Amino acid sequence: MTIPAKQASPDIQGGEAGRVALKFFFNLMDKWGCTKEQQRTLLGSIGNTTYFSYKKLPSVRLPHDTLERISYLMGIHKSLRILFSNHEERAYEWVHKPNSAAPFNGRSALEYMLGGQVVDVADVRRYLDGVRG
Repeated sequence: MTIPAKQASPDIQGGEAGRVALKFFFNLMDKWGCTKEQQRTLLGSIGNTTYFSYKKLPSVRLPHDTLERISYLMGIHKSLRILFSNHEERAYEWVHKPNSAAPFNGRSALEYMLGGQVVDVADVRRYLDGVRG
């Protein structure tokens, strides 16, 4: 009986994973039209030096909080692409539109996420997961 070789699990904490996460983040921020200040807040209120270092897409081990935030943003992006599969531009505009649903209460999803806490980004992800069903 042959025992299958154990596959190595991907290193989601390593430098290459950090570079890929940052590349996704900055591409998404371009599509959302976010300012540098908004991007810094979404990354966890990082400083200018760190922000400009990250913009160079280094192979870097990102802090857990930063990875968590980017992971939620990936989920938000995925949900919006599914919900607006026939209207890609609407998927990128949605974050800027006022929303009367809880938890937004008339604010846009971006305004809500700019509260700065990781839970703010997580709430938007949970909201979209609920909408998707």
